[in-house]
Amino acid sequence: MSELTNVEELVSAAASGDAEAWDLLVKRFLPLVYSVIGSFRLSRSDAQDVNQTVWLKLVEHLGELRDARALPGWIAVTTRNEALRVLKSRGRTVQIDPLSNHVFDAHPASASVDEDLLRSERRQVLRDALAELPSNQRNLLLLLVADPPVSYREISKQLGIPMGSIGPFRSRYLEQLRTTTALTAFLKSDSDREQFGGR
Repeated sequence: MSELTNVEELVSAAASGDAEAWDLLVKRFLPLVYSVIGSFRLSRSDAQDVNQTVWLKLVEHLGELRDARALPGWIAVTTRNEALRVLKSRGRTVQIDPLSNHVFDAHPASASVDEDLLRSERRQVLRDALAELPSNQRNLLLLLVADPPVSYREISKQLGIPMGSIGPFRSRYLEQLRTTTALTAFLKSDSDREQFGGR
């Protein structure tokens, strides 16, 4: 059973009320939620609130999810939006210490937090998209962006393909990557957010 099929089955079972499937979904995607939350400067209680709200929203909308493979992107975007909501609501209330002259010095660096989150979200989507590719395609693309760089000669040796084929394979595999469910779902949701006044 493939990993993607497993996610589809878990989503279907959890949407039908299977508690064990729900627990497995939470266990599987909790690190993603923590990763996104970690991009923000939230207090422990705010982070817990965001975490709980994300899972509550997922329970409410699980049956509406059209493609289970888009779940990681949905979770990342929902977590980001909840964290931003918490930051925004926290910004409306300033706790004042009358003994301090530096009350207004500490402003959350919302621009850098937003950029960090966007980078984290894009990295996760790229990982999900790469996971959809066959291993030979994924391996070539990963070797081409390795740090330190790997020579075409070494790539040819490792993967057993002619050096002259690496460039054409690269173009073909990047095109395959662009059409993965993870990337198309992310790009569509990104476009929708821009259309309706998002980022």
